[in-house]
Formats: sequence, C-alpha cells, structure tokens
Amino acid sequence: MLKTFRITAILEGISYLLLFGVTMPLKYLASMPKPNIIVGYIHGFLFMAFVVLAAIVCYERRWGIKRFIIFFIASLLPFGTFYIDKKYLRAVA
Repeated sequence: MLKTFRITAILEGISYLLLFGVTMPLKYLASMPKPNIIVGYIHGFLFMAFVVLAAIVCYERRWGIKRFIIFFIASLLPFGTFYIDKKYLRAVA
C-alpha cells in the first residue's frame, strides 16, 4: 500500500503543477479551456485518491491524525507531495 501511496503522491503533485503551470495559463491567456478541463478531472481524481490512501496508510502504520493532517495540508501546496515523499515516505520504503 505504501508504494501505491508514493506513486499517487508523485502523480498528484505532477498533475497539480500541470494544472496551475500549464493548463490555467492556456485557459486564461490563450482561450483554450479544454486542456484545463481534462487535467482538472485527472487532478481531482488523484487528489481524492491521495487523501483516501493517506488515511489508509496512516491507519495501517499507526501514524496518527497529526501525520495525516500534515499529508493533507501538503497536498494543497505546490510541491507539497514531493516534500512528503522525500521526508516521510522514502525513508520508510
């Protein structure tokens, strides 16, 4: 489960950066909304998967609510999931 969570965290971080760094400028500066819609759906799915997997992994490993809250807040920040992977997940895997 930890490996799946790590992969989801990285993919969620990439989709977040693509959404805000590529498709939103395309939407607002080049009037191309379609890429934003597609990447937005992908990011939404990955975000929900990240939160669910974070809850499962924290429960399985008995990490507690504090670490889950750290994971959740990090998922809201650019590069946050990469930080989570480096600081918390890579050492355990």
